Amino acid sequence: MDTPIIWKSRKFWITVVDVIVSTAVYFIGRYVAPEIGKDILWLIGTWQPIVILLIVTYTIQNVEALRNG
Repeated sequence: MDTPIIWKSRKFWITVVDVIVSTAVYFIGRYVAPEIGKDILWLIGTWQPIVILLIVTYTIQNVEALRNG
């Protein structure tokens, strides 16, 4: 069985993009417009479960592909 290369992993890149976007949105909200800080935290909290669900979906697809050969 081939070992997956992390740089080709959809899960890895989705996680990287999620971290970058969440960090950027947090700091933009904190330093550019502090009055919208609660909205920024709500936005991050709302999108995180969707990103996690996407990663879980890709994991399930990968497991099924490995089982089916």
